[in-house]
Amino acid sequence: MALMPKRVKHRKSQRRRIKGNATRGNSVVFGDFGLQAMQPGWIKAQTIEAGRIAATQYIRGEGRLYVRMFPHKSITSTPLETRMGKGKGEPEHWVATVKPGTIMYELSGVSEQQAKVCFARLAHKMPVRVRLVRRRSA
Repeated sequence: MALMPKRVKHRKSQRRRIKGNATRGNSVVFGDFGLQAMQPGWIKAQTIEAGRIAATQYIRGEGRLYVRMFPHKSITSTPLETRMGKGKGEPEHWVATVKPGTIMYELSGVSEQQAKVCFARLAHKMPVRVRLVRRRSA
């Protein structure tokens, strides 16, 4: 399942710096437990999908997994052994930009112990440091 936008206004985007903490998507909304990023970074579409597969295989239809990030940003690169100039490279893959505090995945319908083990499996696949967070009781 290739995660990428159906259409984009501009094919190639600039890289930009990831500054500050997440102000949106930084609280557990859909599930009971969440996997929160503690560092800024880019998460590839393939990594998001690998995490989704690992989590669904572990919970085996017992609970529900929510993926709270989507790869909107295209990353380009020029082929190896290509001389300088000749413009910007072609889009190679898509990434989700993650700020510290962003909730990446959420789980519902499982115990805290199961959520801990499930998110530990996901944490190994992520390129940023993550932690388990609980839903705030209102």
